[in-house]
Amino acid sequence: MNALQKELKLSIENALKLNKSKVDSDRWRLKYHVMPPIGWLNDPNGVCQYNGKYHLFYQYSPLDAEGGLKYWGHACSDDMVKFEDQGVKLYPDRADDVHGIYSGSAFVTKDKIHFFYTGNVKKSESYDFVNNGREQNTIHAVSDDGYNITKKHTVIRADQYPQGFSTHIRDPKVFAKGDMYYMVLGARDINSKGQVLLFQSDDLKRWNFKSVFAGPYQNLGYMWECPDFFTIDQTDVLLISPQGVKPKGHLYNNVHQSGYLIGQADFPKGRFEPKGDFIELDCGFDFYAPQTFCDSKGRRIMWAWMGLPDIENDYTNPTVQKGWQHAMTIPRQLLIKDGKLIQKPLEEYQKLRKDLLESNIEVKGKTEQKGLSGDVYELIIDFEKIGEVLQINLREDTTISYNSKDRLLSLYHKKSGYGRTMRKTEVERLKKLQIFSDTSSLEIFVNEGEKVFTTRVYPKENQTKISFDGQGKLKLKKWELV
Repeated sequence: MNALQKELKLSIENALKLNKSKVDSDRWRLKYHVMPPIGWLNDPNGVCQYNGKYHLFYQYSPLDAEGGLKYWGHACSDDMVKFEDQGVKLYPDRADDVHGIYSGSAFVTKDKIHFFYTGNVKKSESYDFVNNGREQNTIHAVSDDGYNITKKHTVIRADQYPQGFSTHIRDPKVFAKGDMYYMVLGARDINSKGQVLLFQSDDLKRWNFKSVFAGPYQNLGYMWECPDFFTIDQTDVLLISPQGVKPKGHLYNNVHQSGYLIGQADFPKGRFEPKGDFIELDCGFDFYAPQTFCDSKGRRIMWAWMGLPDIENDYTNPTVQKGWQHAMTIPRQLLIKDGKLIQKPLEEYQKLRKDLLESNIEVKGKTEQKGLSGDVYELIIDFEKIGEVLQINLREDTTISYNSKDRLLSLYHKKSGYGRTMRKTEVERLKKLQIFSDTSSLEIFVNEGEKVFTTRVYPKENQTKISFDGQGKLKLKKWELV
C-alpha cells in the first residue's frame, strides 16, 4: 500500500464513521438491492463467479453522494441474493489512474481473477476534454482470492489507441474465443460517432489493436459506453450504452440509453455485423451500463446500474440529502426468444418470498382487494381479460396502465417520481406482469421478460395500497419479500 492509497483509505474510513448512521437511518434504503454504504454508486464492474462466490464490483464515490473521485467498491454473495459489503478494492493511487478508477470487467482463469479497467487522468490546464486534456489508460490487475487485488499494470496506454478517435475510449470487457483473448472498448471518434474497438491478446498481458469491431451506425449517438459481447444459443449479442441518441416516439426518451444489437461476429476479420436495429433493454427511467457474466450453471446473468448519468435537468433522488445515491438492479438472466433478448428475475429470489396472497379479481371501475398492499413485495398478475383500459395503482401516485386499443403499456409517476413522469412501450397483448417492489424502486417484467420497466420511486409514508381501475379480469399472487 503506497502513501496515496493510505491517505485515500483513511479519508474513506473517516467518512464512514461520520456518515454511515445517517445513511442507514434513511427510510429509502432498499431491502434486497445492492447499495453504496455511503456516497454514490454507478456502473457494475468486474462481475463474476469465482470459487463458488459471486462478486460484484462497482463504480463508487464514497465521499460525495453526487459523484466524485471514482473507486471500485466490492460486494460478495453466496447466493446472488444477499450481498455483503467488502469495502473499497481499487484505489486511484498511481499516475495512470490518479483521477479515477473507471469501469471495467473481470476475466476468470483457473486460479485467478484478472481485472481490466480504465484509469482516468485529466490535465489541469484548460482543455475541451474530448479531443485533448484527458488520458484513459487500460489497466490490468490480478486477484488470487477475489478479495485482494494486486499487481496493477498498464496494458494499453492512451497514446496506443488507434488514430481518428477522441480521448473518450474506455470500459474494457474481456472474453475468450478459442485460444485468443479479446477486449472490447467503448469509443467516440473525432467526428463524434460511437464505436466499439477490438483488441486481442494471447496471454492477457500484451494487447494489440485488431479493428473497429462495431459502428459507426446512423443515428446511434456520439459515444458508446460499457460494451459487452457474448453468445447465447449460437446468437451473438453486443451490448452498448450509447450517448446522444435522439428520442423517437416512445423510444430513447432517457438522457442516455442502454441496449443491444443481435448480429454475427467474425473474429478473424474483427467485425460484428448487426442483423437488426438497436433495441433498448429497459423502458423505464433508471437503467444503465449493464454488464454480464456466465455462472457455473451456464446462465448469462446481467447486472445494471439502477440510475443514469447526467439526469440533473430531468429528475432527482431525495436520498442525496441523507448522504447516498443509487443502487443496482436485481440481477437478471438473459435468454434468446424469437431473435430478441428476454430478461428473467433469478429463481434465487424466490427464497425471499413469504405470506402468499392469492386472488381472482374482476375489475369494474375503481376496484380494491382487502389486504392488498405493501412496499417490499413480489406481485405476479396474469390477465384473463382486459377492457379498453386497465390501470394498476401502486405506491401513492405511481400507476401502470394498458390501453388495449393502442397496444400501449405506460408507467406514470407524479410527485413520487421526483421529476420522473411517463414512459411507454408497445405491447401487442398484455398477458402477465411480474413486479419487484422495494422501498424506493420498482422493476416491472412484462410478458415473461419481453419488456422491462425499471424506476426509482419515493412515495409518502404509508402509501402502500395496490388497487385497480378500468375493466378486466385477472389472477394475482403476492408475496412479501424479506
